[in-house]
Amino acid sequence: MTIFSKIIAGEIPAYKIAENDHFFAFLDIFPLVKGHVLVVPKAETDCFFDLSANELSEILVFAQPIAKAIERAFPCNRCGLSVVGLEVPHAHLHLVPINSADDLNFNRPKLSLSAVELQEVQQAILKELA
Repeated sequence: MTIFSKIIAGEIPAYKIAENDHFFAFLDIFPLVKGHVLVVPKAETDCFFDLSANELSEILVFAQPIAKAIERAFPCNRCGLSVVGLEVPHAHLHLVPINSADDLNFNRPKLSLSAVELQEVQQAILKELA
């Protein structure tokens, strides 16, 4: 069971952004920038492109309103998306507010936010989702 499956099952706390029957979105607790969200399928699948064609299209449809909320909550040029998939063997999509392509550089140091800061980020995105 991956760490993401444990988050989905409620065994590990997370700053949830959205959920439906098939997908779960939550804050990355070591984000590149404030507003960095992970979108994962609930079914544990290692590689992103091992998802079915239907799941691949549905994950983007699920992520779309979250990306728009991120853009409103954290002024940026756009919400970038990235699929790296090396950190956790569970397919996931990164949604990151960006102003340049370098903002999606995963070799950059990650932020270390306090619980209060993470809650503020969560609330800012949830407010824009409402």
